[in-house]
Amino acid sequence: MAEAHAKQHDYHLVDPSPWPFVVSVFAFILAVGAVFWMHGQLTSLVMIAGMLGVIYTMGVWWRDVIREGQQHYHTRVVQLHLRYGMILFIASEVMFFVAWFWAFFDASIYAGEAINYTRAEFTGGHWPPQGIETFDPWHLPLLNTLILLTSGTTLTWAHHALVHGDRQSAKWGLWCTVALGVLFSSLQAYEYAHATFAFSGNIYGATFFMATGFHGFHVIVGTIFLAVCLGRLYAGHFTPTAHFGFEAAAWYWHFVDVVWLFLFTFIYVWGAGTVAAH
Repeated sequence: MAEAHAKQHDYHLVDPSPWPFVVSVFAFILAVGAVFWMHGQLTSLVMIAGMLGVIYTMGVWWRDVIREGQQHYHTRVVQLHLRYGMILFIASEVMFFVAWFWAFFDASIYAGEAINYTRAEFTGGHWPPQGIETFDPWHLPLLNTLILLTSGTTLTWAHHALVHGDRQSAKWGLWCTVALGVLFSSLQAYEYAHATFAFSGNIYGATFFMATGFHGFHVIVGTIFLAVCLGRLYAGHFTPTAHFGFEAAAWYWHFVDVVWLFLFTFIYVWGAGTVAAH
């Protein structure tokens, strides 16, 4: 009788989970709270509550996914579908960045038509607007570019080592990648602290901080992602043939690398005007 009910296929139906519904509720609270807070109609606590709820739900949801993987439910077919899901997720992230680049290019290429919404003034046909001193792209931004590219190299080293069964080298590669991710975020925060322009008050600051800040958020998320993979590696979760969680983190990190190259090229180099003296 037991043999008759044994699973004879590679598919896995997950147990009923409350997390998709719960995270949608918290995401709604986060979005609505952020909009009303930005318009001064609500306290920021509503937005923070939504964000904390999203973070908690993501943690417990991914905990369940990890548990399924350890119970050998992630067959080849399931892993293939997880890969499709990760590809679609990264594609949706690409569209986010397309929006920020679109805003930047619209304001910079058509500078004579770009309006400073806070002061209701035109840019005067200049980009960046007159009075804006941008960062020198060949100092801190270039250093951050080298750091992020190096982190992609160490991550590839870790992945290669894992595939070939060298778990110790994989750990070292991941440690280096996480450390470089933290260093990148620290230097980005230092750069922001020394900016001569603000997020509000001018269209350059709005487009600059939205594009680079959204990327910085992704670097932080990716660093946490890789740190979790490092912990799982120490726990013995990954094998040379079954390590989709690691692969997903690597895809995400390389995506972040590529986006930064576009940011550095177009926002820091191409979009630079009068460079601030530091």
